[in-house]
Amino acid sequence: MHLVETMAYTGEKPWHGLGQRLAASQSIDVWRKSAGMDWSIQESEVRFVTGQNGVGMINAFPEQKVLYRSDTKNPLAVVSKRYQVVQPGEILEFYRDLTEVGGFELETAGVLREGRKFWALAKTGQSTTLKGRDRVEGYLLLATACDGTLATTAQFTSVRVVCNNTLTIALADNSGAIKVPHRSQFDANAVKRQLGITVSSWDGFVARMKALVDRPVDPDSVEGLLRRVLTYPAPNGNSNVVNEKALKVVRSLYEGSGKGAALESSRGTAWGLLNSVTEYVDHHRRARSDDYRRDAAWFGQGAQIKQKAWDEVISLVA
Repeated sequence: MHLVETMAYTGEKPWHGLGQRLAASQSIDVWRKSAGMDWSIQESEVRFVTGQNGVGMINAFPEQKVLYRSDTKNPLAVVSKRYQVVQPGEILEFYRDLTEVGGFELETAGVLREGRKFWALAKTGQSTTLKGRDRVEGYLLLATACDGTLATTAQFTSVRVVCNNTLTIALADNSGAIKVPHRSQFDANAVKRQLGITVSSWDGFVARMKALVDRPVDPDSVEGLLRRVLTYPAPNGNSNVVNEKALKVVRSLYEGSGKGAALESSRGTAWGLLNSVTEYVDHHRRARSDDYRRDAAWFGQGAQIKQKAWDEVISLVA
């Protein structure tokens, strides 16, 4: 089952093989059309009919409004009157100056869940190679939803090329993302200022990655660390339960079956341990489809697991 409605990409085929392939360095306007983001979200007041079998008086509900697509007129969500809409075009416009003068390059953009969520992902042009072979590249992800499931979220993300694992890069204040709730107006320039779109956050991230590569992990402490990371809430809500199945998969990835596990940067290191968790979340964790898994890995429970793993391994080099 696919969450992706429409999508465009450059380079390699994306995780689910869907979407329209574009040549490099296309304009924002080409991206908007090819990614299926050339429509807008429109608003209407909520009305309902009182009476039996839909026959009766038409009433208004002024506290709420309906959001719908301008092209298909399909409804997207019912939200409060104070809800501030972010348009699909605004997500791409965010990257206009970054791609035209900032050296960024859009790589994927598209629409999920019939228009309720949309995103764009661009290479920042920053990269590093660990121990001569393990390449990691920097990206900037911007996404939003109009159904209350996601604030407008901008986050730096790294992609480890050998296995396509993703990880949110912590910013200077140690948060991984800038989130603008829909009760506030989305101000692209303010978000860029908050992100501090400079080399500083990337340089700090590279320093941490190198420290993880240089930090051997005692085989006996691997189990304990993973048991703290790979948990889920107990049904009674009082405590967390270790996900034994996930633990088995992650250990196996760490001990050699993971992509890149045999690289010098990974073997027996904190960096290898971190990547065994990110590979599990991005590629192996149970999900209804690849789309659902990617959505969770970027914004949901998968992202939380990766953050826990990052916090644990960083504590080893603190």
